[in-house]
Amino acid sequence: MSTATQDPTIRRRPRKAKGSDADTRRTNWWVTAFIAVCSLTVLVPLYLAVVVALKTPDQLTTGTGFEWPTEVRWENFAEAWERTNFPQAITNTGLITVFALVFTLLTNSLVAYALARNMHRRFFKGVYFYLLAALFIPFPIIMLPVAKQTGMLHLDNQVGLIILYTVFGLSLNVFIYTAYIRSIPIELEEAARMDGASTWGVFWRVIFPLLSPMNATVGILTCVWAWNDFILPLVILTDPAARTLPLANYVFQGQFNTDYTVAFASYLMAMAPLMLVYVFSQRWVISGVTRGSVK
Repeated sequence: MSTATQDPTIRRRPRKAKGSDADTRRTNWWVTAFIAVCSLTVLVPLYLAVVVALKTPDQLTTGTGFEWPTEVRWENFAEAWERTNFPQAITNTGLITVFALVFTLLTNSLVAYALARNMHRRFFKGVYFYLLAALFIPFPIIMLPVAKQTGMLHLDNQVGLIILYTVFGLSLNVFIYTAYIRSIPIELEEAARMDGASTWGVFWRVIFPLLSPMNATVGILTCVWAWNDFILPLVILTDPAARTLPLANYVFQGQFNTDYTVAFASYLMAMAPLMLVYVFSQRWVISGVTRGSVK
């Protein structure tokens, strides 16, 4: 006789019914409906942009605008490519975005680490709240002084634009980094110091690799901001050859009319690289967030 039969205190594990491996969690239909409605706010304008970009000017004036074009006009993309000088504009935008992303991740995380580990000191706490206060200052208030200073320092170019993206993103990024760094056990740093690591070594070998979830978040915010920003390149850049994609797309805005079909084609071309970057990098972003949640 088996042990399970002899000892009445031992309970047999109930057998799983066939098909019990399926997810039995209930679906929250209210949340599902809310997400579906919110998705329409993105999908409907995207569909409208695609439809308008494929129409002729005559087709755009008839109907409601949501009809699929009876005659697809691919020449809109070719015309947008020439009128915006797309290769040069996308090169300028890509270089500014990449360098702004790299400098932001390296410098902002370092500043946040210094503040997070010295928050008990009055000076560092004051600097932290000073940076947070900068979040409440609208850019138009400081726009003219910044444009004047960059011109005086000969930074009214792509280099100055990269520096400004790195500095202006410091307030929000420090707020994001600091809370996460303070959740990292201090014992990890103490163990590294006992092995002979310096402060720089502790940060680059221990802390920075653990910041992958926050680096993903800050990286996405920085890329979207630097790629789509219009007002900062408008007031900073003085060389027409250095204009970015948002500035190049402004060529379609005339005083009396706007060429919507070619303009929307240009908007889709400017939006496509950023969407491709997100599609190919989302698995690293999701895996980074997952590692951070189980840290």
